[in-house]
Amino acid sequence: MRPPRGFGKGGKGGGKGRGAGRGGGGRGFGNRAPEGPPERVEAVGSVMHSCEGDIVCKLTHTMVPYFNASIFVDKDTRVGKVDEIFGPINEVMFTVKPEAGATAASFKEGDTFCIDPMKLLPLSRFTSPGGGGGGGGKGKGKGGKGKGGRGKGGSKGGKGKGKGFGRGGGKGRGRGRG
Repeated sequence: MRPPRGFGKGGKGGGKGRGAGRGGGGRGFGNRAPEGPPERVEAVGSVMHSCEGDIVCKLTHTMVPYFNASIFVDKDTRVGKVDEIFGPINEVMFTVKPEAGATAASFKEGDTFCIDPMKLLPLSRFTSPGGGGGGGGKGKGKGGKGKGGRGKGGSKGGKGKGKGFGRGGGKGRGRGRG
């Protein structure tokens, strides 16, 4: 059997000009400077109550906040960050995880919170069937054509009856015999 590519001669990462394989390697994440106050803010929600140290708010804006977006009382006073977003699409709520120095109990029902308008997403992103990508996933599918069951040989095309997964074998779960 041949060794995997990039692992020949010289151990891991050696041979044929392949090196510096794994690792994040300076993509610009992780060492961001803290954000300053935004140029302008818009009212995004009103306080409903506190729960387990977080502030539960009802969305009053037509758009939904990003996760971890900063929440403000006014333009310069930051309260915390959006932690969770929940509820039906016509009655969206969100929780704010307070920053150090702010407590959930210090806000009363009806207090208004603000957000940077650049940190909002339209509701249509969550409601329209074909728009906006979606999570999806790679998935394995059904295994292609074939009846599954036993393949004719190993995975490299050997002879005789083996338990290998030939083309279209589908993980050995066929539709029965025949």
